[in-house]
Amino acid sequence: MKKENCPYCQQGEFLAKFGYLAFETETSEVIVFKDQHHKGRAIVAYKKDHVAEIQDLSDEERNAFMKDVADVAKAIQKAYNPDRINYGAYGDTLGHLHIHLVPKYKDGFEWGGTFVMNTNEYASDEEIKEVAEAIKANYLK
Repeated sequence: MKKENCPYCQQGEFLAKFGYLAFETETSEVIVFKDQHHKGRAIVAYKKDHVAEIQDLSDEERNAFMKDVADVAKAIQKAYNPDRINYGAYGDTLGHLHIHLVPKYKDGFEWGGTFVMNTNEYASDEEIKEVAEAIKANYLK
């Protein structure tokens, strides 16, 4: 079941405030985060229903979702060659299962520390679309 006040369930303008839908898999939505202080930052969100917790998925659903997370991470690695990818699974306010994939670069923004959720400084629409295309072009290659 989709939730009315959830940006991942409803997409549209609600999602567009912070993300750009790059593409979908059978299980997930791949969203480029508009804050690109970490070049290639994206979100993988569970799309079938409004699910808050990973433990609420069946083994099959969880495995498919986590495969998407790993495959998107591989695509980011190929596209941007970060030194590390940090993963964040926060759900205190939105309550929809999603994982942030945050590429980190040695001597770059926030290297050696926890990433800031949102600086409220967004990349241009053109840059966000370029990131989306780069991730999509490297997905499952």
